[in-house]
Amino acid sequence: MKETNICIIGGGGRLWAIQFMKDLAYNTMTHGTLVLYDIDKQAARNNVEVAERTFRINNSEGRFKVEARDEIGDALTGCDLVIISLEPGNTECRYGDIVLPEEYGILESVGDTTGPGGLMRARRALPIFFDLAKQIETYCPNAWVINYTNPMTLCTAALFKAFPQIKALGCCHEVFHTQTFLAKKVAQWFDVPQPDRREIMMDITGVNHFTFVTKATWNGIDLMPRLIELAKDPSTYQDETEIAQQRLKDEKWFDCDQLIALSFLRDFGALGAAGDRHLSEFVPWFLTSDEQLWKFGVIRTPYAWRARQAKEKRERVFKDEDLQATLSDEEGVDIMRSLMGDRTLVTNINRVNEGQISYLPKGRIVESNGIITNDSIRPIMASDPPLGVQNLIRRVSDVQEMTLEAIYTQDDELLFTAFLSDPLMNLSIDKARELFNKMMKACELKY
Repeated sequence: MKETNICIIGGGGRLWAIQFMKDLAYNTMTHGTLVLYDIDKQAARNNVEVAERTFRINNSEGRFKVEARDEIGDALTGCDLVIISLEPGNTECRYGDIVLPEEYGILESVGDTTGPGGLMRARRALPIFFDLAKQIETYCPNAWVINYTNPMTLCTAALFKAFPQIKALGCCHEVFHTQTFLAKKVAQWFDVPQPDRREIMMDITGVNHFTFVTKATWNGIDLMPRLIELAKDPSTYQDETEIAQQRLKDEKWFDCDQLIALSFLRDFGALGAAGDRHLSEFVPWFLTSDEQLWKFGVIRTPYAWRARQAKEKRERVFKDEDLQATLSDEEGVDIMRSLMGDRTLVTNINRVNEGQISYLPKGRIVESNGIITNDSIRPIMASDPPLGVQNLIRRVSDVQEMTLEAIYTQDDELLFTAFLSDPLMNLSIDKARELFNKMMKACELKY
């Protein structure tokens, strides 16, 4: 593969940035320059040492020149690939996203994509992305951009809003987890070793974190009849309250059993393609209480844990064994190799709708499959889900479009309209306005 110049915006991060470094070290065909940029300049400098150690430990020393740059223009100049993985504001900003709605009886399992919390996170994040798009247009207009930041749909939309010709996509691993779930079912149904999740072919449609499977195959075998049978079997939906309570004690915030995903297949005719904790936030009937959510084995991620985790990440010292690279489930480096002409990849992508999602307006950011090749991404036409699913997705996409326009034009009244239109909003107008005003103040960007 040709030499590649990469910039990680959010290069001081202690999760995605480190994983990307490990994936670079594992993929021995890659080489070039890795530039780390972060508003926390010392964090980016600290990660230079981590990156160099990662390449050395994995016998990849010398393949990448790693450096931190203090100025965004210096970091972006000459880049072939830009990775964006950042936290909009300090963790304390998330108090307003998660705790304030809860005080008004609105529960969120994640609060970073949809619901009142997702909307306010977007209000912090999107101005950053408008600016980043302009910086990319100035310093590396031909670079490919991969966004990992949530809210995925809106952050990616913001890039295109500010720089319509940008070569960007949003990358999310939630669909990979659904492939893994189906791979486990294949092993069970056909009495074979569990296949790699990449062997599961799925036709997907929707918007990020609210994506659905309309077709699924393994080795040419149609898996949908078995999935439908599973979804319609009442015994599938055993009350998982005890499991959820144990997960609560063990702080297993991200564990789920795809019961919500299967309930969508049972009730609407398409399998949810994201984790249950995300799917639950886009409709009003799962998050009516913790007890209702627990029945599906899902627990909410609390603010207190997020605050503690942020502190632990900042203070973490990586041991050599932490940096040992193995084949990961992430595809950022595979996408990079494909864009640089080294391979062809078919995977889920968040991109501008060119017609691949027939029931949503063109120009919206949608999630479906795409073909990634040398300097090219071509979306694959997705099968239409049943009308009920289309209606659910359309409402979500419309709220996202209002949110994008409101933040771009700094129209707080339009933002309040989007706030009222969210599926989780169940308050009176007066109470909704009261909560909105409190959240607007709490969500102001600060570091």
